[in-house]
Amino acid sequence: MKAWYSILMLSLALMEGCTPTRVSDRVPLDVPKHWHNAPHAQSVTTPNDLSEWWKGFGDPVLNDLIGQALAANHDLRLAKARVREAKAMTVVAESALYPSLDLFSFGGREKRIDRIVGVPGPQGIELITPTANLITGGLAARWEIDMFGSRHLEAEAAIAQSAGTEEAYRAVQVGLLAQVATNYLELRGIQRRTDILLENIEVQRERLRVLQAFYKAGLVNDMDVARQETLLHSTMGTLPVLTSTAKNLIHRLSVLLGHIPASVEKQVTHSMPLPVTLPNLPTLLPSSVLDQRPDLRLAHTEVTAAAAGLGAARANLLPKFVLSASGGFGALAVGGFPGLAEGVYALGAGLTAPIFNAGRIKAHITAADARLDHVAANYEKTFLLALEDTENAYVAHTAALERRDQLVRAETAAERSHTHTQAFYQRGAADFLSVLDAQRTRLSTSDERTKAETAVRVALVSLYRAFGGGWSDEPR
Repeated sequence: MKAWYSILMLSLALMEGCTPTRVSDRVPLDVPKHWHNAPHAQSVTTPNDLSEWWKGFGDPVLNDLIGQALAANHDLRLAKARVREAKAMTVVAESALYPSLDLFSFGGREKRIDRIVGVPGPQGIELITPTANLITGGLAARWEIDMFGSRHLEAEAAIAQSAGTEEAYRAVQVGLLAQVATNYLELRGIQRRTDILLENIEVQRERLRVLQAFYKAGLVNDMDVARQETLLHSTMGTLPVLTSTAKNLIHRLSVLLGHIPASVEKQVTHSMPLPVTLPNLPTLLPSSVLDQRPDLRLAHTEVTAAAAGLGAARANLLPKFVLSASGGFGALAVGGFPGLAEGVYALGAGLTAPIFNAGRIKAHITAADARLDHVAANYEKTFLLALEDTENAYVAHTAALERRDQLVRAETAAERSHTHTQAFYQRGAADFLSVLDAQRTRLSTSDERTKAETAVRVALVSLYRAFGGGWSDEPR
């Protein structure tokens, strides 16, 4: 008993020490100090400013759509289920660190018939023992002491994998919110362009009526009329394209919200202008992206899990120490004699060490080492892709702003030209066709400006997605 107690205390002391097979999960990254394509005048914000970035548009319909998506999107539901599964497997892995305790019982009836041969008689002599009834029961405990950290490392790997599923859930959420906002903004842009197109079609029709009247009066030839008919029908041909695009965006929004296609049509079918207010430009430093983007955090949990897995594989080369104990009672009744019952217990300790396993353990270590190299390279690649994604988003936003500003100036000039042409027409210095042409030019410029305004807002959404905006550690 004293020897068993001494072994237990020695094992516990060893468990308190360091794990000799632990592998570092640190992956060196070349993190730039600043963004190359970001605007120079920036104030650094905190990651929490990104958690509900879509509210910066000040659009109640968008806020409602995102709330529905967070509540019912199927990709989020799948990711949540995987989180629950991974957490359960973490409990399974951690349970190996503790002793197991089982209840056992056994009952049986035994009667032995022995035959002694080689004595007088054709079949020898039979010896029949009395019938014996045996009943045993009690508790059995077993504990594999994690002297070299194998079980702890396996548990750490499971915990890292569970954390990875949570990061995957956040990554799905970030992508979902960006998709909902992008589709919604594009839908509003298409609706505004449709209104402009309908107005342009009316201008084209009016111009055709005027030309037809001039043709009857002999003021223009048939070529002018045919040219205007071509322009009218070409303009009208754009309408089905915008209509089908709007319906496709509504269908996509419906599915993102976890509904059947066209289910949100009543909510968004009414034409509304693009949001006037815009979120502030996200301005995190490149180093902050490591903590903010869920895909990078996910990639790092894979490195942590692989490093723990490699350490656990190396620990399999070392001895394993097991303690066991059992206690209970046993009862034996033989023939017609009174039953005998007594309490029993057993204590044991065992040590196993691998000697020959046909290279299985070393092959496992090699595979775990390759797995670590794989996920470490993937982490580096994911970081580079994140930098590329953010730089591209900055470039797209800057280009969209520049194009929008130029088209605003063009639209202002077209408005001024249309105003002057109308004034000249009223004074008899210009014909009605010039007024219609000026109005058509103004509407075409307005259509281009609307596309640019949409692109500015979509580029902002892409920036927030690139920075990993749209999630928070705090429950919603």
